[in-house]
Amino acid sequence: MADQGVRPPVVLRGATVLVMDDAKAVLTGADVLTDNDKIAAVGPSLAVPEGTVEIDASDGIVMPGMIDTHRHMWQTVQRGYGADWTLTQYFVYYYLEHGKRFRPEDIHAGNLLAAAEAIDAGVTTCVDWSHNNHTTEHADAAVDALQAIPGRFVFAYGNIQAPPWEWSTTPEFRDFVNRRITGDDMLGFQIAFDIPGDPSFPEQAAFEVARELGVPVTTHAGVWGATNDDGIRLMHEHGFMTPESIYVHAATLTEDSYQRIAGTGGSVSVATESEQSAGQGYPPTWAIRKHGIPVSLSMDTSVWWSGDLFSAMRSTLGADRSRDHLEAHGNGDTVTNHALRAEQVVDWATRGGAKALGRDDSLGSVEVGKKADLVLLKNDASPVSFPILNPYGHVAFQAQRGDVHTVLVDGRIVKRDGQLVGVDLAAIRRQVDSSLDYLRSEMGDEAWQQGMHPDVPEVALVESPYQYNEFHGAAPASKAQDDGEGG
Repeated sequence: MADQGVRPPVVLRGATVLVMDDAKAVLTGADVLTDNDKIAAVGPSLAVPEGTVEIDASDGIVMPGMIDTHRHMWQTVQRGYGADWTLTQYFVYYYLEHGKRFRPEDIHAGNLLAAAEAIDAGVTTCVDWSHNNHTTEHADAAVDALQAIPGRFVFAYGNIQAPPWEWSTTPEFRDFVNRRITGDDMLGFQIAFDIPGDPSFPEQAAFEVARELGVPVTTHAGVWGATNDDGIRLMHEHGFMTPESIYVHAATLTEDSYQRIAGTGGSVSVATESEQSAGQGYPPTWAIRKHGIPVSLSMDTSVWWSGDLFSAMRSTLGADRSRDHLEAHGNGDTVTNHALRAEQVVDWATRGGAKALGRDDSLGSVEVGKKADLVLLKNDASPVSFPILNPYGHVAFQAQRGDVHTVLVDGRIVKRDGQLVGVDLAAIRRQVDSSLDYLRSEMGDEAWQQGMHPDVPEVALVESPYQYNEFHGAAPASKAQDDGEGG
């Protein structure tokens, strides 16, 4: 997105403000004033410059823009298609069969839709875990789409159609980085690949490219049947585990791997909806909390799940708490106090993402001098909008994307009064429809339908011994006759 110059100041008036600082400050009846791309002041009844855009935030919640650290944005072109998939079916569909059919224009369409979806839901920064760049033309199309939408993005370059030690060392990849990754504050960069655990550690070459470029590696770790403790051990033994490393899922790792992550300062991107449904492993927050490993949240892919972090917060609280209850009940015990609180998952959705991306100096909290990436939750038409008694609980359990009233990214209003600003949804729809027509024609109708509706396994029903047959048929009538004869 081309820079539009100086932004007019904006003031959000009279809100409950979740500052998301170390003091866990919650302000009531407070204003938030922006100046160009920064937060200029936070407090009650602020005086504002002439020409300031005033937005009534009373009865609403102002919070930092949410940050998603792992989203396969290109797959959004097939939103909901894989609702009934397992992880195995996902791998077969995208890695082995139909993912290679995607053209640059299909990647572009998916990224446009996903980027618009993100800011609409108050996700002001999103990591595009873009792992279908089997040519640099695909990567160019992905970045073109990200830069066409007024959000903040991190492009994580990957390629599931080739091993990382091959594609990351090509002149074409280096040319792409030199052309497209220019230090733009609105477009960060990571390298994305997985480490299955080959003892020869061929991924070392890709890690060395990342180190030379000075960019983080993000990797799917602890995914059942795909990546495991061997990958973590190899990274550690070769010195490639750093504070910038992001371990996605980390759901089937042992204590030793968690200790290595904790000891090297890395963070885990938890995608609870994904882990619960697809089968990477049980969502790991219950296991990593005791190690003090930093956590961020992600939603993974809209080919299955929701594209917002409200669902991520809600499902993470549910999974963590249900695990605690299950273990307690197995021991004949009862959980009397929750270990994971609503406040913590809101922190993970904001500050947690900022820390994972190394941007907590400028993102993730509502503080003077930070970037003006802000979200106003306010829906006067909804009975769920009041009362706001516990604002963290309200965000985590009550709010949803339809309650996102206003969004600012870098000081620009990109959504107001519930409507996106500067996004042509009709044009995006046309591109998505064109890509879907192409993909369906390439697969054929039968394969398209089969991909969306995988077989349902048979379930053997258990015969119940509790059959109340004695109350059926003639028994009641017979009793009535007996009663009559005796009268």
